[in-house]
Amino acid sequence: MDLSAKKKKSSGKKKVAVVGGGLVGALCASFFAKRGFDVALFESREDIRCAKVVKGRSINLALSHRGRQALKHIGIEEKIVSMGIPMRARMIHSLSGKCSPIPYGRKGQYILSVGRANLNKELLSEPVDICSLGDCRPDGAERDFEADLIVGCDGAFSTTRKQFLRRSRFDYSQTYIPHGYIELTMPPRNGDFAMEPNFLHIWPRNTFMMIALPNLDKTFTCTLFMPFEDFEKITTGDELIAFFQKHFPDSIPLIGVEALKRDFFMLPAQALVWVKCSPYHVLDRCVLMGDAAHAMVPFYGQGMNAGFEDCLVFNEIMDQFNEDFAAVLPEFSRVRAPDDHAMCELAMYNYIEMRSHVNSRYFLFRKYLDGALNYIMPKTIIPLYTMITFTRTRYHEAVIQWQCVCLSLNRCLLEHIRSCLAGCPFCRCEASEDFLNTFLRRTQSTG
Repeated sequence: MDLSAKKKKSSGKKKVAVVGGGLVGALCASFFAKRGFDVALFESREDIRCAKVVKGRSINLALSHRGRQALKHIGIEEKIVSMGIPMRARMIHSLSGKCSPIPYGRKGQYILSVGRANLNKELLSEPVDICSLGDCRPDGAERDFEADLIVGCDGAFSTTRKQFLRRSRFDYSQTYIPHGYIELTMPPRNGDFAMEPNFLHIWPRNTFMMIALPNLDKTFTCTLFMPFEDFEKITTGDELIAFFQKHFPDSIPLIGVEALKRDFFMLPAQALVWVKCSPYHVLDRCVLMGDAAHAMVPFYGQGMNAGFEDCLVFNEIMDQFNEDFAAVLPEFSRVRAPDDHAMCELAMYNYIEMRSHVNSRYFLFRKYLDGALNYIMPKTIIPLYTMITFTRTRYHEAVIQWQCVCLSLNRCLLEHIRSCLAGCPFCRCEASEDFLNTFLRRTQSTG
């Protein structure tokens, strides 16, 4: 599809071509259709609504406030929420098998575990009577299509974005992290969930981790994230079982020995990539959204939500500039790129938090302190996770606000420790001062 598509005559409806029929593409098509545009949705894969086997990634999704607001705008929020399972806290599994919950936020706040395939089918059912669902030719032959606007929602390896690379002053970076993932299935036990369902279960092991999210069929989708070099060391069923007995012993009877071997060796470990680019548009003819603009690692649960919010933000800017693409597209790039880049960085940081920091007593203390202060001063101190997950505070502004809060809190903690030690003659020394300054630096980096 050529970016230099000619404009239609002003007498007819403006035509929008959405490239990519995944989650963000399907939602984007719904937004444009709702505004009265003539929308065509293009997808190279088989129509997911008819496919017997759904290809592609199957990492479960965590739907939160930003995504729900976008779904609410097209009128399907409640329907999608009914298809999800609330997760009110992280459930941390220690090596000994002890389980400790860490709430996500205040009472009543939760994220939803939703299946990717079912959500995609529901989103595609929305615009299908309004816009045509076309598919590219499987032989790769070019197909001409005329449109006023092309919206690239075709994922991390976007074909649409490749056209941007031919233009000057387009910044682009792609980074593979040294960790991959393998998915496992934990079946029901006696017709019910094998573990408590209203939690995101985490087995943090410092340099790697396993998580489990509940499904409506009472299974759990377990995902093992680990360095590729560690995956490569496990070549036999016996080595796999020995590895799980050492690091995830409580999960073996829940998954089952044979099922564990089958799932683990079914596919090689899959790679994780994050993509940043800017600007998101070319003139008034093409714009990128979702993973095509900002693919991120899945550790903050914001990839889908950020993509859905792209659609919502674009729609709000369309209202602001009266659907003038020449003004809307540059403004979308200006507003959205800093937020998405900040979220990409946060998602990578949260992997360290999930696999390692949750084992730290200081981390647990700060979670308790942040929650208590938020309860006392709900408008002044809002934890970073709360701003990201339960509000529509702009991503980069949430980071800046939280850095300021952490700096103030850490200085207060430091002064409190200094005052407590002031009366102790053994603590009035240069080494004690060095310790306090080191504490301040570390708390600033982990806040």
